[in-house]
Amino acid sequence: MADVKLVHVVDDEESIRRSLDFLLRAAGFRVEKWEDGEAFLKGADREQPACVLLDVRMPGMDGLQVQAEMAVRGFNLPVIVLTGHGDIATAVRAMRGGAIDFLEKPFNRERLLQALEIGFAQAGDREGARNRAEWARTQVALLTEREQEVLEGLACGYPNKTIAYDLGISARTVEVYRANVMTKLEVANFADALRVAFAAGMGSEKTWKASHGVGQQPASE
Repeated sequence: MADVKLVHVVDDEESIRRSLDFLLRAAGFRVEKWEDGEAFLKGADREQPACVLLDVRMPGMDGLQVQAEMAVRGFNLPVIVLTGHGDIATAVRAMRGGAIDFLEKPFNRERLLQALEIGFAQAGDREGARNRAEWARTQVALLTEREQEVLEGLACGYPNKTIAYDLGISARTVEVYRANVMTKLEVANFADALRVAFAAGMGSEKTWKASHGVGQQPASE
């Protein structure tokens, strides 16, 4: 059993834990289930290689707090964030903090398994991380200046309307640039685009505010 990959499921909803347990065991993983972040941090073996499926919204410590505490306590485990509708901005913050992906409930089985495959592949791969950063910067350089600005705003966790306001363009124009970004980066979903952005070092709110400020009126385009 030692060579069977381990997945920690941290979610306060019993139905989610049960569903993921069934899905993951059927796919050949070992599963440990935790009903909250405190129980996971106290009971999980941080030395055992594993991936963590971490819910964003939980009573007590939320997902972001658990993620931060993992770093403090030396849990060097890949994190995949589980999010409900409306938690996307929080999920972006989690990815900026090092999570490798976020998955919206209800889950797509293939997307979940793909995320876990990426997580286990990246675990402990420092040289690979450097290579991904160089590749990501090369990909971002293919974008126009405005497309890079929109991607930067998205990586900061801002909604389209906020990006539009700060750049002085319409929200619809931001949507067009966002679509162009995903096409040029050859990614199929928003999380993959964010992964490229974060690997390239994007997503600094301080840099965004210094570069663009606030108070500009959006133009009608």
